[in-house]
Amino acid sequence: MNNRLIPLHQLAKLDLEDGTSCWRAIGSDPYFEVELPTGVLQGGWYVVDVEFEVLRGRIHAPVLYPDYGRGTVVESDSVAIPLHNARGGRHRIQRLVRFIADVTALRFDPTLLPAEFRVLSFSLVRAGKAQAAWLMLDTLWQTGTPAERFRLLGTTARDLLGGPRQMAERLYTAYAADATTHDLSDYDVWLDFYDDCSSEGIALALASMPPLSSSPRFSILLPAYNTDPRWLQACVESVLAQTYQNWELCIADDASPSPAVWELIQSLVARDSRIKAIRRDQNGHIAAASNSALGLATGDYVALLDHDDALHPLALQWCAVELERHPRWRMLFTDEDKIDESGRRSDPYFKSDWNPDLFLSQNCVCHLGVYEHALIREIGGFRTGFDGAQDWDLALRATELLEADQVGHIPKVLYHWRMIQGSTALAPGEKSYAHLAAMRAIQDHFDRTATPARVVEMSGYSGYYRIAHAIPVPEPHVSLLIPTRDRVDLLSQCVDSILERTSYGNYEVVILDNGSVEEATLRYFESVSRLPNVRVLAFDAPFNYSKINNFGAANTRGEIIGLLNNDIEVISSDWLTEMVGHAGRPEIGVVGAMLYYPHDTIQHAGVILGIGGVAGHCYVGMPRGYPGDKHRAGLAQNLSAVTAACALVRRDVFEQVGGLDESLVVAFNDVDFCIRVREAGYRNLWTPFAEMYHHESASRGYENTPEKIARFKREESFMKNRWGALLEQDPYYNINFSLVDAPFTLAYPPRSL
Repeated sequence: MNNRLIPLHQLAKLDLEDGTSCWRAIGSDPYFEVELPTGVLQGGWYVVDVEFEVLRGRIHAPVLYPDYGRGTVVESDSVAIPLHNARGGRHRIQRLVRFIADVTALRFDPTLLPAEFRVLSFSLVRAGKAQAAWLMLDTLWQTGTPAERFRLLGTTARDLLGGPRQMAERLYTAYAADATTHDLSDYDVWLDFYDDCSSEGIALALASMPPLSSSPRFSILLPAYNTDPRWLQACVESVLAQTYQNWELCIADDASPSPAVWELIQSLVARDSRIKAIRRDQNGHIAAASNSALGLATGDYVALLDHDDALHPLALQWCAVELERHPRWRMLFTDEDKIDESGRRSDPYFKSDWNPDLFLSQNCVCHLGVYEHALIREIGGFRTGFDGAQDWDLALRATELLEADQVGHIPKVLYHWRMIQGSTALAPGEKSYAHLAAMRAIQDHFDRTATPARVVEMSGYSGYYRIAHAIPVPEPHVSLLIPTRDRVDLLSQCVDSILERTSYGNYEVVILDNGSVEEATLRYFESVSRLPNVRVLAFDAPFNYSKINNFGAANTRGEIIGLLNNDIEVISSDWLTEMVGHAGRPEIGVVGAMLYYPHDTIQHAGVILGIGGVAGHCYVGMPRGYPGDKHRAGLAQNLSAVTAACALVRRDVFEQVGGLDESLVVAFNDVDFCIRVREAGYRNLWTPFAEMYHHESASRGYENTPEKIARFKREESFMKNRWGALLEQDPYYNINFSLVDAPFTLAYPPRSL
């Protein structure tokens, strides 16, 4: 007997022309409720029998979620059904499943991918233990390699000696793993799942996008010079393939020596009235050619396209949708990837949302960049003399006139950067003149905005820059707060490394003693407190990290407060100079550092919200010098949070948000503090140029007792209750990256916009 399916989430019923109907999955999490005739399904073995008819798109990785009386479902209870990437036609799957307890409600998620489909039948039939064992053995035998079959015989024989229960457990573990096995590590696979550019895939994507109430015109600027006709043709074809129709293509031929270029352009102009072109009499380089193309533009928005690159078919459609959704946007940028001569896509750049400090170190806007036409006119178009970095210079001047919420980001790959000889997509060092032009553009930005900073080249990293911000005058006094309880070996290493290796002069070390009793520690306190810039303050109360540091802040005078663990060891002399340079900037909130484990692997390179439920560190365990995603581990940037194991913040900011929340005794107090600082309007910042070792939590031990585990869970719940969905919407972490796997790995599926 079939079980009735009741649509609950992200499923729309479609009436078809032939009088029939089907379901459309309209998001990444569609699901039905499975009607249970008796209200409860007894625990045990069942055969689920489901048949799909796929009309458009693909059915991938159906899942059952049983509710074992909790009133909710959890991922760890999920039961996978092994149907992967099933395209048009009928697909039937029969699968043994085990429910470990009585099921009070059952959810069925039919697919992770966009699809239009029918569920022709769905049933659950109880199976006996002998039938279950036979079904599992038969499936594992049929799908196994010869070596796996040999191992199966051996383990089954051994398990029989341990009794039927042991055999059933081992069999089901192998059987369930077989249901979920599919390679999700490759960008090609990810594209096949979530960016299907076939005509069917584009039609499905369009159907799920909101309708437009307006139709702005996009003027696409295309400066061309001696372009290989093959790539120029492909570039223009990508514009002609746009699903959004209100565009004009403005081509400027920069006096190409090859007559084939202008001949091709003329043929393209004759082909479509939306294509305009001008031929320059003299070669003026890309900035001048871009201005010539801009002179042809009549649209509401201007988009920039290089002569050998390509747009995604939905590029302008998404731009129009998001501009309508965000009426304050005057400039936007999208994600991008690279495309080779065969058309294969690779190396995606899934970007942060607007990240002003990262933008000063790399052109993270770049492709696809779209600007309000009036804004381009206001800043005077492209500046000649900045060829190779003319788009970076344009964006720098544009953002000087904009508020942060006027710069938008669409987290979708809508631009394909062609990898051919001579392109910086192939290697950033291909155009050294662009590197020098970028340095001048950034320094000009500082001069125009009266920002006391300078651009510093990073040896071996063309196209990436370190920004050195000047220390305020006079030098602000920094109070470094170090909570401790005994462990004089760690504390002395920490304090001595500060005193011996710190080049910045105007600071004090304030040791916050939380009940030390060891004689060696007390002798050290007496000795070190004789130094002119070291104090010891007693905090006689149970350990509470937030309360201790609030006490320290209230009893010090520094204009900048430094939070420092007693297991930190300074290894770079300019660490405090670097951090004060940022902390002294009025727009900056909390500043964090690069922390390594003693064996030179990364312990902290910033904090991402949502990782592991609340927040997690970037690049943990990667070797020192690891560049990270698009070199982000080597560049200063804005992040939502940093660890308080080493963090600086101005006193006025600390006091404005009320310091650390004392209800968070150990965990997440730094993350909560950083979020509150961010919500108060400041940008938090992490820098890799302040480096230290972190002998992590060596003085307090591990969170492995029942009491500590319970407290951690309470503090985790506190964060989820206070910040809710914000924890899954970190603006500096792209929705195409996973929150459950290692940071900066691809998400299956991506989170919703």
